[in-house]
Amino acid sequence: MIHVGITGQPGFVGSHLYNELGLLSDSVVRVPFEDSFFESDVQLRSFVKQCDVIVHLAAMNRHPDPQVIYDTNLRLVRQLVSAMEAERVTPHVLFSSSTQEERDNEYGKSKREGRELLEEWAKRSGASFTGMIVPNVYGPFGRPGYNSFIATFCHRLTHGEQPEVLQDGSVKLIYVGSLCRHIIEKIRTVHRATTPIVERDEIPYDFERKVTEILALLIHYKELYFDQGFIPVLKDRNEVNLFNTFRCYMDHAAHFPVKLVRHSDPRGVFVETLRLGTGGQVSFSTTVPGITRGNHYHSRKIERFTVIKGKARIQLRRIGTDEVLNFYLDGNEPSYVDMPIWYTHNITNIGEEELYTQFWINEWYDANDGDTYFETCDKNENYKVK
Repeated sequence: MIHVGITGQPGFVGSHLYNELGLLSDSVVRVPFEDSFFESDVQLRSFVKQCDVIVHLAAMNRHPDPQVIYDTNLRLVRQLVSAMEAERVTPHVLFSSSTQEERDNEYGKSKREGRELLEEWAKRSGASFTGMIVPNVYGPFGRPGYNSFIATFCHRLTHGEQPEVLQDGSVKLIYVGSLCRHIIEKIRTVHRATTPIVERDEIPYDFERKVTEILALLIHYKELYFDQGFIPVLKDRNEVNLFNTFRCYMDHAAHFPVKLVRHSDPRGVFVETLRLGTGGQVSFSTTVPGITRGNHYHSRKIERFTVIKGKARIQLRRIGTDEVLNFYLDGNEPSYVDMPIWYTHNITNIGEEELYTQFWINEWYDANDGDTYFETCDKNENYKVK
């Protein structure tokens, strides 16, 4: 078992990495970290002592005074080094630096010098060290105006605001899930090594686009999906990741369930449940009264539940949080709820007759790719691959 701790665990990348590591409970133990540990030498030393691996993500990205960014980021590195030296421990440290290292700004300087300080510690201590040069990271749950311009664009588009392009240019981007998987594989590789490894790791980016091109794509998602419920054409995995990112900035409680148009004539009723710009699989289920289906979440799949007969309650809960969203649907007024990624979801028949539910999943989903994980909406995390 590898004991892994993440400084900055509550942050954007930290929370995703923590969740991804939770899927590896047969080989990884997650050592909890809180930001307050940097305010207590005792807690910080206790933390480093428990770790075989430390992923140092804690950092300040933005502040009105650039000097505060520089001072804060160097202080955090020095505190981490001091704690490890005080405890005489040599965990494998992975440091999240940035492609801004070579830029003439305080953030870039703090990242470059922080990486150099940790590299010097590793060499004199006989420890392994990976200095990661990370491209621009985007993905679900990033803070608008802080983590990524994509987070800012998505939040504004889904909250009635107009995004602005302050400076256009070509940007190299990596999805947060891709970054986490790279880090996990690096941990495994170094853990298998028989001698210490000190390295500079240029993390490959997923794709490169101009800022205006990204914005145009997100506006397209807004107009088709957010406004009309139309699943757009998704050309490759990168567009799936961008689309899933966009969906996560919606106010799900306010947006769902979406009422569908019900057409009736003497023959019966017709309801269009889904318009597709992409392919996928459409299926349906029947559920007897009182039964709950689901209680799992997905890390990549796009999925829609449409109730066409009976009464149902659909529940959503974002992984790592306690808030449960409850949606009540009735087949007499057909409506749907979409399942955001990293949200545990279930559906319960709360009526007295059989429940008919239609399901759609996108064509990029592979039933064998380990996308689905068990976790109930009302209990603590219990990660198991379905």
